[in-house]
Amino acid sequence: MNIICKKCQGKFRIADEKIPAGKTASFPCPKCKETIYVSGEAEEKNIKGSVDEGLDFYKADECDYESDEKTFDFVEEEGNTALICEEDPVIKKKISKVLNLMEYHITEAENSRDALTRLRYHSYDLVITNERFDTSNPDANTVLTFLERRSMADRRNTCLILLSSRFRTMDNIMALQKSVNCIIHIEDINNIDKIIGKVIADNEFFFRTYNETLKLAGKI
Repeated sequence: MNIICKKCQGKFRIADEKIPAGKTASFPCPKCKETIYVSGEAEEKNIKGSVDEGLDFYKADECDYESDEKTFDFVEEEGNTALICEEDPVIKKKISKVLNLMEYHITEAENSRDALTRLRYHSYDLVITNERFDTSNPDANTVLTFLERRSMADRRNTCLILLSSRFRTMDNIMALQKSVNCIIHIEDINNIDKIIGKVIADNEFFFRTYNETLKLAGKI
C-alpha cells in the first residue's frame, strides 16, 4: 500500500495485509509527524483529520489501530527492509554496518516480544536472528517459530538468516531443517558482508521465475 502524506508529500509504503479490510490505522508521518489515517478497504488512502475540507474524515478514537499500540514501519519507496534480532552489541553493529552499506532500512528488535509485534505488522525483505535471541534454548527461538508458521506466500518474500554457535556457516542441510535461507556461524561474522550478498542473490534468483509467473497470472 502506497501512502502520501498530505502535509509534507512524503511517500511511504506498508504491506497491504497489515491493515485488514474494514479496519483503519492512524500513525504519525515519519517525516513531519502529521497524523495520517489509512483504511484497509482502499488501495491507497491518506486522510488528514480536519473537518474544514468538507470530507468524511476518520477520528482518532474511531481507529482500530493506534500507532502507540501497534508499531508500523514505513519505508520510503524503493527501500529494502531488514529486521535484526541480536543481543550482542558488537555483532549487531557489524550487521548494521553491512546493511547500511547495502542501503537497507534497518529495524533492531529489543526482545522477542518486540520482534513478533513488528513481524505481525510489517513485511521485511531480510530478517537476521541469533538462535539464542531472548532465549536460553536455541531450539525455542520464537522468531523462527513465528516465521515457520507463516504462509508460503508471505514467507517466500523474506530472506531469513540464522546466526548460530552450533552449526557451520552455509550448512544447507541444517538450514533446510531450520527453515532458514542460510546459517552463519558466529565465528564468521567478519565475513557477513560477502555471505549476505550471496544469500540474497541466490534467494532472488531462486524465486525469480516463480514470481514472474505469478505476475503474469495477475496474482501479485
